[in-house]
Amino acid sequence: MGEPSTQAVRRIQRATIAGVALLALIAAVVSFRHMHELCLRHGEDRLAAVLTPLAVDGLIVVASMSILLANRSGSRGGLLAWSLLVVGSLASLGANVAVAEPSLIGRIIAAWPSLALIGSYELLMSQIRRSAGGRTEAQELPVISPDPPADAEADPVELQEDQKETVSAELTGNGRLLQREAWRWAQQNRQADGDLPSGVAIARAFARSPRWGRLVKASGTAGELS
Repeated sequence: MGEPSTQAVRRIQRATIAGVALLALIAAVVSFRHMHELCLRHGEDRLAAVLTPLAVDGLIVVASMSILLANRSGSRGGLLAWSLLVVGSLASLGANVAVAEPSLIGRIIAAWPSLALIGSYELLMSQIRRSAGGRTEAQELPVISPDPPADAEADPVELQEDQKETVSAELTGNGRLLQREAWRWAQQNRQADGDLPSGVAIARAFARSPRWGRLVKASGTAGELS
């Protein structure tokens, strides 16, 4: 099977995000009620009973957004963000279980919204990581750029960098002999003002690429083709 198209991936991600948002709303409402009740049971006043669930849910939201942002760039999100998300989720899950009916079924029912949210959120993160990884691979593919215009000369700094990477491969064996011949030709065909021909002109005389001609000129000027 072929890879899904970008448009299809975006539709899947939007549907997943909508599902996670719905589960987050359900889990927030259920957890708020349970945590509010738990705080009142343990002697907190009504204001603290309202603010404590908001603090827990707020921690989960902030950690989730931090992980989401990191995943969009292809990374996992860091230890701190994941630690805070786990702590907040466990606090919410523990409050749900603590106020549930003291039976297995009752505790499963109370814990289910938080468990569903945690699982669906990780599925969303894995989708985003795969999508970001695909974009990174596409960006890392080499870009083939056209040859520069006939009268263009490369920047000296750029020539030096090009030489470091390619001159050792091109200036060996028959390649070196041809480069020397081209350098002699360049010296014998100076312009009226005494300047050497351009790298493009050297390349054209030997039916090679403009970059090859620029390397010949730079190497010869540096005394490497004497």
